Amino acid sequence: MSSEFPPVDVAAGDAARARQLQLTKPPGSLGRLEDLACWFAARLGNPVPAQPQCEVFVFAADHGVAARGVSAFPQSVTGQMVGNFARGGAAINVLASLEGCRIEVVDVGVASNEAPPAGVRNERVRAGTRDLASESAMTADELRAALAVGERCARAAVAREARLLIAGDMGIANSTAAACLICAITGATPESVVGRGTGVDDAGLVRKVDVVRIALGRVAKVREPSQLLAELGGLEIAAIAGFYLEAARQGVPVLLDGYISTAAALAAVSIEPEAVNWLLASHRSAEAGHSVALEWLKLDPLLDLGLRLGEGTGAALTVPIVRAALALHARMATFGEAGVSESIDEGK
Repeated sequence: MSSEFPPVDVAAGDAARARQLQLTKPPGSLGRLEDLACWFAARLGNPVPAQPQCEVFVFAADHGVAARGVSAFPQSVTGQMVGNFARGGAAINVLASLEGCRIEVVDVGVASNEAPPAGVRNERVRAGTRDLASESAMTADELRAALAVGERCARAAVAREARLLIAGDMGIANSTAAACLICAITGATPESVVGRGTGVDDAGLVRKVDVVRIALGRVAKVREPSQLLAELGGLEIAAIAGFYLEAARQGVPVLLDGYISTAAALAAVSIEPEAVNWLLASHRSAEAGHSVALEWLKLDPLLDLGLRLGEGTGAALTVPIVRAALALHARMATFGEAGVSESIDEGK
């Protein structure tokens, strides 16, 4: 294992599993909640981990490929939604507030000549990517800058003692970039990965598949993961990949969101395979390509609610489940504490 990434604490995980066998319930009766508690124990280095402080970052950027008609919404919606996030009016604002999660909106590459709204972190690398169907979406320097944005955000959250991180996304046409990355990394076909995204009609879906096929043909000989991310990704996708990589280096668990954030996870794990040990899949998106990405990562999502919004919403919905799993693990009585027999035989 690379020394850059801390090892998972196997001993803490084993101790947590042993505790689960002593709690006043039949073994395995709490299903995946038991597995969740043990997963966090191994990553937080404590057989009975405390409730982790959670932070959400929404990374926003535009995509040059939007000019090819691959989205049902105009590119201007990205900047408008950034303003909505800043005012607290988006779905992720509501869900984050329910769990007391700090939320920060980060402009990595919105296509605007104006500064971001007040309260939005200005990390704009450039005003949107280039058209990935005809040229590299980012230069190598732009990719490094976008990755570094995510790394800085993760480090800042960890410094504030956050121990559970979520990355959300906003960017018109970013589902096209995500589809390109998923296909390029997993080898899946565009037809099996490309979805309707924001709700394109049949003609738009055909255009989107064609654009992905053209982009994949353009980079057919590219194998290096970072170069694939520069060629086919987005500034916000790269920032999320950097966010995940730095979270793993810091030994802090990440709740993956949906289609876009999982494409970023594919890129991150392609660059540094050990990073996958710190990723937990929150839900399965309605976009078919999300399942392709999750299967490649060998991650089993906790929820399937037919979501396809992004922003970090699916991950935020999973936070109460994580909290419930950890509370049960910490606060349930053991058989010995409760004076309850551990088996029918013992009670005879």
